[in-house]
Amino acid sequence: MEKKSIHDILPVELIHRILLRVPAKHLARLRCVWKLWYSLISDPHFAEMHFHHSPASTYVFIENDTMAYFVDLDALFRDNNDALQVRKVSLPFKMKSPPRFEVLGSCRGFVLLHQHGRFLVVWNPLTGSSKLISYSHIASRFKPRGWSSFDFDVYGFCYDASHDDYLVFLGWQNEHGRDHFHCFSLRTNSWIDFGDALLKPLGFDNWQSCGLFLNGAFHWVPSRPKDYRDAILIFDLKERTFSTISAPEQLRTSYYSSLTLLGGCLALYYYNDDSYKTDIWVMKEYKVHSSWTLYQIPFRFQPLYLPSAMDLIGKGYDYEWELYIYNFREERLQRRFEHHCFFIDYAAADAVYTESLLPLPSDLKDKDKEENEEEEVTAHTLK
Repeated sequence: MEKKSIHDILPVELIHRILLRVPAKHLARLRCVWKLWYSLISDPHFAEMHFHHSPASTYVFIENDTMAYFVDLDALFRDNNDALQVRKVSLPFKMKSPPRFEVLGSCRGFVLLHQHGRFLVVWNPLTGSSKLISYSHIASRFKPRGWSSFDFDVYGFCYDASHDDYLVFLGWQNEHGRDHFHCFSLRTNSWIDFGDALLKPLGFDNWQSCGLFLNGAFHWVPSRPKDYRDAILIFDLKERTFSTISAPEQLRTSYYSSLTLLGGCLALYYYNDDSYKTDIWVMKEYKVHSSWTLYQIPFRFQPLYLPSAMDLIGKGYDYEWELYIYNFREERLQRRFEHHCFFIDYAAADAVYTESLLPLPSDLKDKDKEENEEEEVTAHTLK
């Protein structure tokens, strides 16, 4: 009796649908099973579709400056302890001296790394694809205020769908108090000076460094807002203009504030020393001031991920570094993960991201170049 392959039983369309539901971290191995599967999984259009079918979030942080650690946040809800195991991946660009990388942010499965004072790296931990971005030409031209070496005050990392491009933004204030704002395009492999967008000094040194990208714009908040009015700074990517929106009137301006994204909504949070609670203000309708809604966590807590309407995953700070789940309905705080003997900067050394097989624009160019070269070789051989 003739043996049938899986392709004789299942049509290609059905295999395609099944693969779209397989976690991204398993697809790399599945590419080696069949030539057809390799072709399906390696297709950039499949990678795009799979990303939108894979809402699961992963938490990434760096330890000892050489290794990245990944925690499946959705696995925190499972009772199986094996699901809480941490996956380790070596950092790109091995160097003779310690690289001292820090995580600045993430976007569509890519993590933005920074080696202090030297360069940035856009890295896909799943595929291993990476892009080194040097800002040495900027550092050589500008002397920052109050620093012996160049360093930027604010930054951002986003995807520009209108141009299918990934953008990295850097902002800083020089020794004369003048603000500078530059953007790097991965598609064009070039820097853009957005100095014309700065109509007045913004005082970048006073803003929380990490820019939150939402609705086509970056958002920053001062470390300690002077007033709730115009407390959140916005840079519109399309219009290339700055503007501000107001925080809640009840905002405690004496506390250090930060921004995050919860359930697709802009959220502002800070630790309230008076009540010993973390105040989390969520703007449920974008730019609608009356939609600010207060939630409180009875703990020093950094919100990370909102997997459901009633549960919030966040990072706690005590003698050990820990991840917690807080249930709003039951007002219950549950510790679900701890990592001993590790200290992480409260401000910016970690990120929440979604694993993906997406390529960088430079990867697509290299692939097209290789295919064109193969076609030229084939055509020459046929002659």
